[in-house]
Amino acid sequence: MQIYEVGGAVRDALLGRPVSDRDWVVVGATPEQMVAAGFEPVGKDFPVFLHPRTHEEHALARTERKSGRGYKGFEVYAAPEVTLEEDLARRDLTINAIARAEDGRLIDPYGGQRDIEQRVLRHVSPAFAEDPVRILRLARFAARFGDFTVAPETLDLCRQMVAEGEADHLVPERVWQEIARGLMEAHPVRLLQVLRDCGALARIAPELEALWGVPQPAAHHPEVDTGAHIELVLNQCVAMQAPLPVRFAALTHDLGKALTPAEELPRHRGHDHGGLAPLAALCARWKVPNDARELAELACAQHIHVHQSGSFEAPAVQRLLQRCDALRRPERFAQLMQVCEADARGRLGLAGRAYPQAERLLAALAAAQAVDSAAISAPLLAAGKRGEVIGQAIEQARRAAIAATLAPSSGD
Repeated sequence: MQIYEVGGAVRDALLGRPVSDRDWVVVGATPEQMVAAGFEPVGKDFPVFLHPRTHEEHALARTERKSGRGYKGFEVYAAPEVTLEEDLARRDLTINAIARAEDGRLIDPYGGQRDIEQRVLRHVSPAFAEDPVRILRLARFAARFGDFTVAPETLDLCRQMVAEGEADHLVPERVWQEIARGLMEAHPVRLLQVLRDCGALARIAPELEALWGVPQPAAHHPEVDTGAHIELVLNQCVAMQAPLPVRFAALTHDLGKALTPAEELPRHRGHDHGGLAPLAALCARWKVPNDARELAELACAQHIHVHQSGSFEAPAVQRLLQRCDALRRPERFAQLMQVCEADARGRLGLAGRAYPQAERLLAALAAAQAVDSAAISAPLLAAGKRGEVIGQAIEQARRAAIAATLAPSSGD
């Protein structure tokens, strides 16, 4: 039995990056020998075991053979005669196909160290084409390693996979998993660029792909192209260290612009509410979690009103807070402010602009939250007043509190 450290831990150590999870491959062992050595079996599709002390995953060396479409269309063969090189050959990229022996020696049959030095993402073998999830993983690694380029032959292979329909068989949960991880990387724009370059974005998210090439008014959007705007907005999310729901909402807040009739361009009247239908389609296709979907819906419908709120007086601010359910969901409202700030700054040459609307609205929300509803309700209840009258009194008090906080700020 020989045990090798493999995959991301070896890659990240060579890159000088922090190593978190470690994976191991075991050559020359049977499942029975693993159990006898104290390992706990946990694998369902192939033999994986937890180390009795570290609880790190140890997988028996295995090969895979394509048996159908998509992510699960494989037959797995694990046996003592499977070599380390055969196991490494089934991996996606050369930088992930390096192993480290117990004595520290590196086993690198497919040139992963060379590609790390040259900053290239390259597929290990033609078997890459057997799993469409590898297209998403390639894009995610491009988003993580911003100074790496995709090898031309790897990009060509991805294009061939898309043309042959492999991307149409992606499991929604895996799509969302890889997209979500890619959005949280340091360079999420590269996730989109790689997916667009190989044609995969048009298959998994035609609503997004349609944004590139759609013009906007240069006075408000010096970058003009809507897709370029989305890329700039995502860059602002990275600068703000925004969480995933904010990044997804930023990605999708302008989907309605792809539906603007050609004769109305470059203006986009009604693109806010017009974007809700394509957003719903995308979220359903990817099975987007509720927190990200709900924030995206809110940002799509309300971002224009938030931008314009600098000139709103107390009644209009109060209505905006009500539409956003801000009193019940203040954390989500704060995330909406992040989306809108990233949107305002995600424009060519305007990354450093101020965005007073967020501070103004958050101050208004805090003032409304500070109103003592119980103190207002008690005397009215004692006087026999009904719920509607009490509700109106509370809303009037909140409006007055909001008015006291408002100072005019420039609109957008």
